[in-house]
Amino acid sequence: MPNPKRRHSQQRSAKRRTHYKATAATISNDGTTGETHLRHRAHVSEGKLYYKGQLVAEKAPLKAK
Repeated sequence: MPNPKRRHSQQRSAKRRTHYKATAATISNDGTTGETHLRHRAHVSEGKLYYKGQLVAEKAPLKAK
C-alpha cells in the first residue's frame, strides 16, 4: 500500500476541509395544519402524526386496567 513519505502539514489538511459547511435546516409550513416543520420529516400536531400533509397515525387511547 502506498503511504506518504512525509507528514502533511496542518495547513494542508485545513485547506482540504474548507469546503465542508453546515447547512441550515429547511423549514416548511404544512398545508393541512398550518404548522411549521422540517421538510421530509413527519411531525406531530394535536396528537396526530402527519407526513406530506396527510394523516399517518393517531395516538391510540390508553387502556384502563
